[in-house]
Amino acid sequence: MEMERLEKIEKLRERAQVTYDEAREALEQAGGDLLDALILLEKHGKVPPPQGGGYYRSEGSTGGPELGGPQQEERSRDQRSSQATNNFKEALEKFWNFFSGLLKKGNTTSFEILKDKEHVASFPVTVLALLLLFAPWVTLPLIIIGLFLGFHYQFVRNDN
Repeated sequence: MEMERLEKIEKLRERAQVTYDEAREALEQAGGDLLDALILLEKHGKVPPPQGGGYYRSEGSTGGPELGGPQQEERSRDQRSSQATNNFKEALEKFWNFFSGLLKKGNTTSFEILKDKEHVASFPVTVLALLLLFAPWVTLPLIIIGLFLGFHYQFVRNDN
């Protein structure tokens, strides 16, 4: 029994970084419970509170330790809302960066139409994508008919 008490005191000393007497006194006041002893030391300023702004029991609250109280709930809700807003902004920014990069590549790359190695027409890939998206019943048959008539197609990157 005495050995168990000594082990608890030693664990409390290591965890709380307090003297042997402070650990022994806190453990006696807590009735041998390590967690309660640690909380007592925290209340007396011997142990720094948990990092990260979370709720902890020695902080005191009208809502009880497991509920966190109305102020804590509001703070937590505000933090979640703020984090969700930040996540949405980051996602929107990533989407915008991707879309603008894609648009830039589409505008710097040309779709060229050739007949017997002579340049017939050329337009940005962005225009081709829009034509394929909004008028595929016209665009695809024209491309296929052009192949039968001896037209060749190529993509050329203009890196100016």
